[in-house]
Amino acid sequence: MKAAYIERTGPPEVIRIGTLPDPQPGPHDVLVGVRAVSVNPIDTYIRSGAVSIPLPNPYIIGCDLAGDVIECGPQVTRFRPGQRVWGSNQGLFGRQGTFAERAAVHEDWLYPIPDGMTYEQAAAGALVGITAHLGLFLHGGLQAGETVFVNGGTGGVGSSVIQLARAAGARIIATAGTEEKLSKCRELGADCALDYHAADLDDRIRDFAEPTGGVHLWFETQREPTPDRTVALLAKRGRYIVMAGRGARPEFPIGPFYVKDLRMIGFAMFNATPDEQRQCARAINELFAKGGWKPLIGRVLPLEQAAEAHRLQEANTLGKQGTLIGKIVLTVQ
Repeated sequence: MKAAYIERTGPPEVIRIGTLPDPQPGPHDVLVGVRAVSVNPIDTYIRSGAVSIPLPNPYIIGCDLAGDVIECGPQVTRFRPGQRVWGSNQGLFGRQGTFAERAAVHEDWLYPIPDGMTYEQAAAGALVGITAHLGLFLHGGLQAGETVFVNGGTGGVGSSVIQLARAAGARIIATAGTEEKLSKCRELGADCALDYHAADLDDRIRDFAEPTGGVHLWFETQREPTPDRTVALLAKRGRYIVMAGRGARPEFPIGPFYVKDLRMIGFAMFNATPDEQRQCARAINELFAKGGWKPLIGRVLPLEQAAEAHRLQEANTLGKQGTLIGKIVLTVQ
């Protein structure tokens, strides 16, 4: 099968496109004919070696996929050949990734693609949709009428947070860096879209959140979080949800934090149990069917341009170029 893989960590140029043996599904595995995959920042961190984890050699890159069931292991109970599926949580913990024509995936990490959803949409929304749902509801306990803040409202996670929070009846503040992106935030459902370059950004957040006593749930997507300002903007008993900033070591305002009865919760999507991720997948599938969630796609490339896709992702994640709105998707078949 054709695959995008690495034999050592390094820059995007280490990604090779070549032929590897087809995967052999185990008893609980589903063999998927992959139609689309998407790029996540974690993919680039693993490829570069910034996140050091044991990898098979060669290692097929990628976490997300969407495609068709070709074959099911003898103990698979949830799927059947011919069914359209999407999934995530691959390429981790010794598992091969998804950037290939075929992938053998444990049935625990797969979900049916709802009617009307394209393979590209399913792949684009996989990791980011589950991440947004976990942060808002499992960890954040979001309730209708609360105020949510999210950085980077046109990113994969940020755009999902806006749509899921809107469907839950929350008031949403989102930031972005250009007028085009601010307009997209409003289109997705943000009640208040603010330019993060603004000198009076915190005052504007405070003004919008004042009727509800402040921000109830702060969804941190930035690699360099600023807890001092976040704590000041949170409402009493607010929740500070952190899913980024692996290398960050900021000072933390313990005094202001505890006197407001705040909670800070860090999480990584791939630590969630199969049941927790399945609940998220079911919820976002249902929301898509109702027209309440549409994964945001910024660029579509063929699998052969996997290295270019990684360069584009890094330019926006690490280089902060701001040239991307939504996810990068690669088509496979």
